[in-house]
Amino acid sequence: MDNRLMVLVVDDDEDTRESLATLLRMDGYAVAVACDGREAVVTAERECPDVVLLDIKLPQMDGYEAGRRLKESRPEKPPFVIAVTGQTEDARRRGEAGIDLYLMKPADPSRLSGLLRRFGKMVEVAESVPLPPLTVPHHA
Repeated sequence: MDNRLMVLVVDDDEDTRESLATLLRMDGYAVAVACDGREAVVTAERECPDVVLLDIKLPQMDGYEAGRRLKESRPEKPPFVIAVTGQTEDARRRGEAGIDLYLMKPADPSRLSGLLRRFGKMVEVAESVPLPPLTVPHHA
């Protein structure tokens, strides 16, 4: 199965990161991993993920700063950033960081899989809809 999405999993807990990456690969997603915010930014530059599953409490650079940098690095096609965290949501910081969705740990794998499937379908539809031709009005 080719789900066409590249997913970056960012978590400092190796078991969490690797188990989530394994589940996503089993669902057919291309997956990259990072263990902190700095590595997430570097990996995203190389892998161009469609979706980033981002822990908030990270060493080196927290998830809020990493989220902001991830969004700024590709303004033409920013990744969809899902915070997967044990911390309660800080709506102001979430908005500043460009975090699109907040999920509390432990994230339900079936819910996460459903979200990714729906996001993938939205991307597929958006890429398949032709843009209307550009028309320039004629002036007499």
